[in-house]
This record gives sequence, C-alpha cells and structure tokens, in this order.
Amino acid sequence: MSDEKKDQTVQVKFDSEMETGVYSNASSVHINGNELVLDFAYAIPRIAKDQSQVLKVVSRVNMSHSSAKSFLNILSNAILDFENKNKKN
Repeated sequence: MSDEKKDQTVQVKFDSEMETGVYSNASSVHINGNELVLDFAYAIPRIAKDQSQVLKVVSRVNMSHSSAKSFLNILSNAILDFENKNKKN
C-alpha cells in the first residue's frame, strides 16, 4: 500500500433555497463548554432616529471547538490570500 495521498474529489450540493446564500452585515459569537454558536444577522436600517436597532438573524451555525478552530484557520488564510492577491503596488 502506498503512503502517497490519493486525490479525492469532493462534491458540494446545496438545497435550492440555499444556493443564493444570505446577506449578513452583523454577527455574534456565543461560546460555552461544548460548542460555539455563530449568529449571522441583517441590521435593518432605522427610518427614524428614535427607533431602536433591529437585527434579524438570517443564519445560525453551531460547531464544536475543534471545528471552530479549523474554520478560523481556513478563514484567516482565505483573507490573507485575498489581500495578497489584491495588493496595490
């Protein structure tokens, strides 16, 4: 048996209502001993100055601590790659 890693193809499928995604301009993180919860929300614009800010949660993601650490690493690398590719010289 070879120690070489074989190329694996991963196919990602989305439900039709999830294909377009959701827009989020606000988020919050909740952590307890077992999991991490990410809430993504849309901050609804205030029409009048005396109105309170309204956040509509559009998605919630629950994950384990190890999955959250992995996600943080992937997200950090993706942002660094994007910034490095788009640097203006």
